Amino acid sequence: MPGNILAQKIQDDLKGAVKAQDKARISTLRMVLTALKNAELEEREELSDDKELAVVASYARRIKESIEEFRKAAREDLVAKEQAELAIVLSYLPEQMSDEEIRREVSRVIAEAGATTPRDMGRVMGEMMKRFKGKVDGGAVSRIVSDLLKKV
Repeated sequence: MPGNILAQKIQDDLKGAVKAQDKARISTLRMVLTALKNAELEEREELSDDKELAVVASYARRIKESIEEFRKAAREDLVAKEQAELAIVLSYLPEQMSDEEIRREVSRVIAEAGATTPRDMGRVMGEMMKRFKGKVDGGAVSRIVSDLLKKV
């Protein structure tokens, strides 16, 4: 696993966090490395750079879901902890596109694909996720595609 660029960077950052005794960062980076190692074991081969990004993005999504659940349970102490963890994980992902940027790109893909009804959502979603892998949140894209296809 450490042969891959992202995993190696996380491994190096973990060493720095251990030296700095940054407990939150150590814990988070170890969890991310574990997720990468588990994915590698499932694949039975070294992960490609794209798959590494996908694993880290998936881990970030799980943290976001935890944040929402803790908010619903009024556990602000856990929300703060998870948000700190999310900030660390997001630092390893490409900068995410804003809703406005996603809306603009979805409009372009809808026009290029000739999509006219909500039934075309799969085609538009597939193209968006292929073009902007790692830069967009699938949930945000889905919401925006659905919204724009209703207006077409």
